[in-house]
Parts: sequence; structure tokens; C-alpha cells
Amino acid sequence: MTRFFAKRLKSASGLFVAALLVVGALPAAADVAIQKVTSDKGITAWLVEDYSVPIVAISFSFSGGNTQDPPGKEGLSELMTGLFDEGAGDLDSEGFQVKLDEAGAEMRFGAGRDTIYGSMRMLAEKTDDALGLLQLAVEKPRFDAAPVDRIRSQMVAGIVASAKDPDTEAQVKWAEALYGVHPYARPDEGTEKSLATITSDDLRAYHKAVFARDTLKVAVVGAIDAETLKRKLDELFGDLPAQSKLRSVTDVDLKLDQEIRVDYDLSQTSLQLAYPGVSRDAPDFFAAYLMNHILGGGTFTSRLFDEVREKRGLAYSVSSSLVTNKYSSGLVISTGTRSDRAPETLKVVRDVVRRMAEEGPTEAELAAAKKYVIGSYALNNLDSSTAIAATLLSLQEQDLGIDYMQRREALIDAVTLEQVKAAGRKLLVAEPAVLVVGPAFKESNG
Repeated sequence: MTRFFAKRLKSASGLFVAALLVVGALPAAADVAIQKVTSDKGITAWLVEDYSVPIVAISFSFSGGNTQDPPGKEGLSELMTGLFDEGAGDLDSEGFQVKLDEAGAEMRFGAGRDTIYGSMRMLAEKTDDALGLLQLAVEKPRFDAAPVDRIRSQMVAGIVASAKDPDTEAQVKWAEALYGVHPYARPDEGTEKSLATITSDDLRAYHKAVFARDTLKVAVVGAIDAETLKRKLDELFGDLPAQSKLRSVTDVDLKLDQEIRVDYDLSQTSLQLAYPGVSRDAPDFFAAYLMNHILGGGTFTSRLFDEVREKRGLAYSVSSSLVTNKYSSGLVISTGTRSDRAPETLKVVRDVVRRMAEEGPTEAELAAAKKYVIGSYALNNLDSSTAIAATLLSLQEQDLGIDYMQRREALIDAVTLEQVKAAGRKLLVAEPAVLVVGPAFKESNG
């Protein structure tokens, strides 16, 4: 339900775009040499030096996100992240974007549920110019009235267009049903009404409260050395406030054992089931992760894929995933099927879940899951400088430690079959929340 708001990407030339697509051989996780770099002002970053391509990628984040939108001003964080290349310092919107083009850099900002993200990718020879612009965007965004109104109008247009989609109504009801009055229940992009109340002063106040050094995480990959990075960190972030001023947000358990129906006369019915989850720092996280992979996380090898698609042809795709937000966690199963076969599909899904909860996986399934989860990590997370930077940032946000990549394989290998079975019993015995979008039907119990 979190939507990443990305502005158009800027590049100086076709040669730059081509260079960005060049990557070397995929590194093994154990081969990624991560340095911890701390600037004179105490700003810390994780750095991977790589001179194989003359590119530098930086990713950073601040605690905040959609949960920090004040009541009645939902969409504030989404609107703000669409405005950082719309003028900063003494540069108005047009002037800033011209300079960004000249620097040959790509700059992105986005709002998650609990985090504000930023990133930049640039040619090494243009680092000074590009990071100078990023510094202005981070420290001195203008939030001029004309760009604010334009980006707001774009967001409202998207909300109005989405309102015609039954899935949009369904996701609103689903969030409200699962989270109640918690901020996670609110639409990330806000509403027409809430966006209309947001002023430039609101944006400045939010920026001042969230953009602070105490929650800052930074990852850098590319053709830059540690001493240069130290100076750049202080230039980029050194003048931000030392302490953020975040609103208090409490943990929330998913409200399960309920059915949410959105009745539409459609040929396709969408189904979602929500079960309890496990936090990322829980001792049994990897046991739950492997169990979920066997259940529905493995695209073409999972039990749900085999039973729902391969054996019965009920759906083109079916999957399960662990959702680990800061204040809540869950396991969610999603699929879509022909409306006249929705009762059968829902019954098959429930049967697969029940068998996993009661019996757990086999030794062979667990061995295959471990092999895939270990082997796919580099492919999914380390295939470019940008991907590596994003991965390093995520490891910091989850407090997994700078040596996590070296420890990860052993952590997974150590998981026993009984631990995975226990994870299945823990998460899948509960009666789930069920979302049905499509024609009304009576669930089959036979």
C-alpha cells in the first residue's frame, strides 16, 4: 500500500545512461568489502569502493514517512518528496533542473510508511557538482507555491483516476480493517481533501522535523575513497538539525478473523488473506522466512503455486510474503482467479495453509529453499552500484550489522526443520482476515 513517488530522471547524455547500465560480474555477498566511514561531524556511512565503472551511487534515509503526516494532512510526506528537484537554495524549479541536467545526475526521493528515502547516481567526474545540488535539496528545499500546486494537482489527478478502480476502494477498506485507527490505515498519498489543506509552511515544518542527523542512514558505492566521502558527508548533512522531532507511533497487531467484501460484477476476483507475521529482529525470523518461501514465496516452486496454478489452473499467479513494517508485521497471501472459481480457489489456498500449519515442510523442501534463498541474494541485491547501495542502507535500517552478508549463509543453514515447522504453527493456525474483490459468493466449506 506504500507508494514510492519518483520524479522524472535526469541525464546529461545517452552515453551517461548507457554507462549506468554497465555492471561487472555479480559479486558474492562475502566479497563485498564494506567500510564504515565517520565524518568529522560524526556522520556515519557504509562505503563500498568500486572503480570498475566511473559512477558513484548514494542512498540515504531518515525515520519518518507517511506515519508522520499530521491527522488531516495525509499525503504531506508524499507531496514533499515530489518537490526536492523543484527548487532549492537560490535556484528555482527551472534553474535547479537545468543544473541537474548539466551535472548528469539522477536524483530521487520517496516516502515509505516509516521512512523518507533519497538517492543520487552520478558520474565520478561530476561528483562535486552533483552532490552540491543534492546538498541544496536536502538542506534548503524551497517549496515554492507554483511547484507545490503543480505536484499537488498531479497527485489529486492520480487519486481521482484511481477512485474508479475497485481495487483502490478495496485496499482502503483492507487497510482500515487490518489497522483500525493506526496511521498505517491511512492512504499514503492522502485524499483530495487532505492535500488541499497542505501549505508550504506545512512542508517546511515537516522537513525540519524529519531531516535530522540522529536518524540518518547513508550508503555509498562507487568510485570514491573514504577520505573524500568524509568531507562530502559533512557538506551534505552536517548542517541539518542534530535531533529529529517525530510524532510518537505505537505498535499495532493486525485485526484478523474478519472478511472484507468489495462486491463488483467482474470476471476476475482478487483474494487476499492476512495472517500474523514476525518482526525482522525476531529470533525465528529466518525460520518464518524459509517457511513462507516454501508456502508461497518461491515463484515457481511453492506449494501454493503448485496446488493453485499447476494442478488446477485456478490462477496465473499466487504468492505469499512476509510484511515487516516498523510497527506491525504480517504474512499476506495474494491471488486472482476467474470469478466463478473464486470459492474453489479460496478453499484450495486455505487447505494449503492448513497443511503447512499442521505438517510443516519436508526435509527436501527445506533444503531446496535454503539453497535458493542463499544463492539468489547476490542476484537480487548486488547486481549494480545502486542495488548495492540500497542493500547497505536496508541493512543499516534493520540494524543487522556491517558483517551481515558474511553471517547470512550460516544463519540460514542453522535453521532446523523443527524450527520451520514451529514457525508454520505460530503464524498459520490463526483465522485470517480475508479480502474479496469481485462478485459476491458464499465460501465453500466442503
